[in-house]
Amino acid sequence: MKRHVFVLVLVFVFLIGTATLIVAETMPVKKANYELASRWTSAKIGKLVFDTSVSPHWLEFSDRFWYSYETSKGRSFFIVDPIRRTKTPVYDNAKMAAMLTKIVLTPYDAQHLPVRTIKFIKKDAAIQFELEVQKDIDVATSKGVIKAGDIGKEKAEKEKAEKEKEKAKEQEKDKEKKDVEKGKEAEKPKEEEAKTKTLGFEYDLTTGKLTLLEDYETSPKKPRWASLSPDEKTAIFARGYNLYMMDADGYAVAQKKADDPKIKEVQLTTDGIEHDSYARDLNDEEKKEYQKDEKNRKDFRVPSIGIVWSKDSRKFSCRRSDERKVSDLWVINSLSNPRPTLETYRYAMPGEENIPQVELLIFDRETKKIVKVKADKFKDQSLFVAMDRMKSIDREKEKSYSQWLSDTSDKIYFTRMSRDLHKLDICLANTETGDVKVLIEERLNTYIDSQPLRIVNNGKEIIFWSERDGWGHYYLYDENGKLKNQIASGEYTCQGIVGIDDKLRILYVNACGREANEDPYFMHLYRVNFDGTGMKLLDPGDTSHSISMNDASKYFVDNFSRVDTTPKAQFRDVMGNLLLELETTDVSALLEAGYKYPEAFKVKADDGITDLYGVMYKPFDFDRNKKYPIIAFVYPGPQTESVTKTFSPRSQNISLAQFGFIIIEVGNRGGNPQRSKWYHNYGYGNLRDYGLADKKRAIEQLAMKYPFIDIDKVGIYGHSGGGFMSTAALLVYPDFFKVAVSSSGNHENNVYNNAWSEKHHGIKEVVDKDGNVKFEYSIEKNSDIAKNLKGHLLIVTGDIDNNVHPANTIRLANALIKANKRFDFFLFPGQRHGYGDMNDYFFWLRADYFCKHLIGDYADNVDMVELNREKEQVGDKKTRR
Repeated sequence: MKRHVFVLVLVFVFLIGTATLIVAETMPVKKANYELASRWTSAKIGKLVFDTSVSPHWLEFSDRFWYSYETSKGRSFFIVDPIRRTKTPVYDNAKMAAMLTKIVLTPYDAQHLPVRTIKFIKKDAAIQFELEVQKDIDVATSKGVIKAGDIGKEKAEKEKAEKEKEKAKEQEKDKEKKDVEKGKEAEKPKEEEAKTKTLGFEYDLTTGKLTLLEDYETSPKKPRWASLSPDEKTAIFARGYNLYMMDADGYAVAQKKADDPKIKEVQLTTDGIEHDSYARDLNDEEKKEYQKDEKNRKDFRVPSIGIVWSKDSRKFSCRRSDERKVSDLWVINSLSNPRPTLETYRYAMPGEENIPQVELLIFDRETKKIVKVKADKFKDQSLFVAMDRMKSIDREKEKSYSQWLSDTSDKIYFTRMSRDLHKLDICLANTETGDVKVLIEERLNTYIDSQPLRIVNNGKEIIFWSERDGWGHYYLYDENGKLKNQIASGEYTCQGIVGIDDKLRILYVNACGREANEDPYFMHLYRVNFDGTGMKLLDPGDTSHSISMNDASKYFVDNFSRVDTTPKAQFRDVMGNLLLELETTDVSALLEAGYKYPEAFKVKADDGITDLYGVMYKPFDFDRNKKYPIIAFVYPGPQTESVTKTFSPRSQNISLAQFGFIIIEVGNRGGNPQRSKWYHNYGYGNLRDYGLADKKRAIEQLAMKYPFIDIDKVGIYGHSGGGFMSTAALLVYPDFFKVAVSSSGNHENNVYNNAWSEKHHGIKEVVDKDGNVKFEYSIEKNSDIAKNLKGHLLIVTGDIDNNVHPANTIRLANALIKANKRFDFFLFPGQRHGYGDMNDYFFWLRADYFCKHLIGDYADNVDMVELNREKEQVGDKKTRR
């Protein structure tokens, strides 16, 4: 009897346990966790973790550099000496706080110093920094305690009096002019006086003395309209449709007073007309801003198009685009005051007969001579000046210049590309005659990608990047375009030159995919000899590395991390020797608050062969015994896959997961260019569907591996190309993908810009018997298969998006309506391709949609309380962050 009872008890326990397991395995998430999600917004995470990388500022007179780094203990500045292998504070924060307090008469402490950046001066023997204070506070000066607003006042009033005196003399000469000026002054609205004063300080690194600079003047802000020559003697700009220049004296005056009569402008061109202009196109918002700078002049100064200087400042090039035959496109800004405005701009769409026609012009600064480069070859070709991006920064003055690649002004390198992107020429032009010599010809049956051209050995050799063997590598040519040798080779991709040692003939390059058993997207730094020998890894470690090398190519700072590791920064020499450990990000507060690292994973593509790499985000209250809906955040490429590779705690996917979702990012064939040319070009000719099978297959594999993934509740979302892809997923696989939120998607690539669509989908060049060239283009659209919709779809756009025009979303809506489909549509007023200050609103809107349709529980109250409770309520009923 007892035995039977015992057996029955065992059976009962077994059944209860089995039932419990069954329930556990099938228990879906039923409650959306808004409270947890609201605790892990980007803004709140920013209060738990601060700087995650080191940005070096290399000094001019040595190989040293300084950097700032912020932690929960405040911001500190450090200087690194590679010879001594030391990292020392630029100043002691506590002592600096005490010195500032004595001068500014406002309390500071070591953790809350207001210094944000510094500048080394006096051959790196001292630093200078600024402090913004209220004008009405007292400050201790050499003349005693005075108001901050009165510091330097005597000098300013003296200068003002001198200006008024000069102005009076000018007006006395011409009474009529004086009356006109008076009228203008009366018309001008009185500018609101600034309430703050910028104080300048100098700190001597040897003596540790801090000095208030009583005659300090803030550096004039560089005008946005100016293209300054490397010798800073000339500024180029556009007025109306034509090109102008002014000398250094005029430029200095213009920075302080845009319409000063002393400014002498020289007009360089007279043939500029609307849509064939030397001025950069401005949208309505930009025009208003420039008008403010220019005192509302009718033809205010604006940036000129495509200005690149020779290194000796004798000449500059201008890349001019004729858009007279290009058709117009429009957006309406409904929020404009006092009434909505129509914004008109030229916009070429794929396959259209009329696209911009480009010419390259060379200007001589002294003679004003203009030479047109004789570059015509391909119909509807594009031209780009080869720029020296490695030597364009003046470290001492902290200014950058656009300079062409050649060391001399008598020749200029440029690239010429056919419209179908199958033909690329590297060309050299004589800047006196405009004659062109082709140095390198590149040809492919898909689009050609390129990297910046480099010259070495005093211009006698050229370094050129190509994917001609299926992988991106560098090749060495002589000055006449004869191939000498391939510098790097193998099944990995070089992704950019970091430094060049011309004397030792060594190239320092970023590359990925070379290290075995690593994520092929992890970037590393290598050194390799010009002749292709001696390839060496300089930054080992199974992480992704970001490099900053000094100009002399002797040292570099290495920032590295993964999605699941703490970021670190190291200092190494160019042999790869570790000189210093610089920083390790403090993540203690983040982890104490409950943060958990996302998980990297690898799956197969739909072909069962190709490896795909991804990242999975789980809720921080994850329960393995629950089933979670899965949402894929997508961007199809081809310029990127939007799969996070480095430590990124502020990702919105972290917040979204907290509602009760598994969020994934995963690549697809045809995505990132950091893989092989085959991988990158997989979607060529099929720009709608190429990545969907891989996304679907990846989710299926994850669901088979992890029982906590609910394969019957699959969501997908993305922006721009991701908006296009997420909608396509619902339409191509309507029984698999159940919910999509698609923002600013290029749903109809036939009305997107011609350059991107023609490049990645392909356009066919057709030559008739008479030699006339035409282009044929056709592409599949989301609207074509709107009838397939079964799931829940939210489509979103900004109403003045001048990148992916709202027509893309509206045409899709039209097709869905005609197919009698229920869907949701949201319009962000006054927003372009990004949603600016409405991004937080969109996050909660998107979250609500997924919670409603994947979990069945969502917030339906009018107020977004998660946003409102983060705003401080102030007395005048206004809110502030």
